[in-house]
Amino acid sequence: MKSTRELRRRIRSIGNTAQITRAMQMVASSKMRKAQQAAIAGRPFVRLLYRIQRAVATHLGEISHPLLEVREVRKRAIILVAADKGLCGALNSNLFRLAAQYDPQSTIFIAAGRKAGQFVARSQRQMVAEFPYGDSPRFPEARAIAACATDLFRKGEVDQVLVITTAFINTLTQRAVCLEYLPIGEIQAMQVPGMRSVKEERHTLATEFLFEPSPQHILDYLFSGYLNIFIYQVLLTAKASEQSARMVSMKNATESAEDLIKQLTLELNRLRQGNITQELLEIAGGQAG
Repeated sequence: MKSTRELRRRIRSIGNTAQITRAMQMVASSKMRKAQQAAIAGRPFVRLLYRIQRAVATHLGEISHPLLEVREVRKRAIILVAADKGLCGALNSNLFRLAAQYDPQSTIFIAAGRKAGQFVARSQRQMVAEFPYGDSPRFPEARAIAACATDLFRKGEVDQVLVITTAFINTLTQRAVCLEYLPIGEIQAMQVPGMRSVKEERHTLATEFLFEPSPQHILDYLFSGYLNIFIYQVLLTAKASEQSARMVSMKNATESAEDLIKQLTLELNRLRQGNITQELLEIAGGQAG
């Protein structure tokens, strides 16, 4: 049977843990609101840029561009976007489970986030680059990741580029997803969490276009900007998912700790009551003797 001293020590230890998880919950909650607002605010711009470059590509008719080239997939690159820290439930493990489905012999990784780099190294997969990004992702961070992936595709080192990241559904729900990145093709950018489908965004305009200085220059500019914004929106969405998952995880940990404290306190009170009853019986027995 546990002693009262041991129970008090456990209650005190769990109480300290609850204070830590409660503080982490409050910090994550504050960061979560900021991250969610940033992710939601970026969606209209991504959608508008998508519509502009789709309208341009449609009016160009038959066009050829290195980023549109569809090749047989012999080797692919995966941009793995994970969290920098743990304590966010099953967020990272779900991402890594999805990434592990791809053949390591024909797949190379571009890691975004410390946990992504650790997974690639731990699983002994090939990593060409690792990029950090903070609690508030910045556009230069996204541009560096996009440039690395685009360079691999242009040089023919990979035939396809995918993005494995977390889709932010709501504060309680985040889902690991795999998005197509290169070749652009039909540009399924509407896979970005929160965006509508390609069919909903496709539109036609009767206006005749005049391209200056040339259609090729216009496409280079639009595709480059679009791919950068795509990754930037992915980073914003991943950070919103991470902070939401961490807030929920710390909230559950705090509630579990409080429930355990209640159970241990009840057990302590019962033990103390039993000890007092035992002492009273011993005193009564001594007086009777």
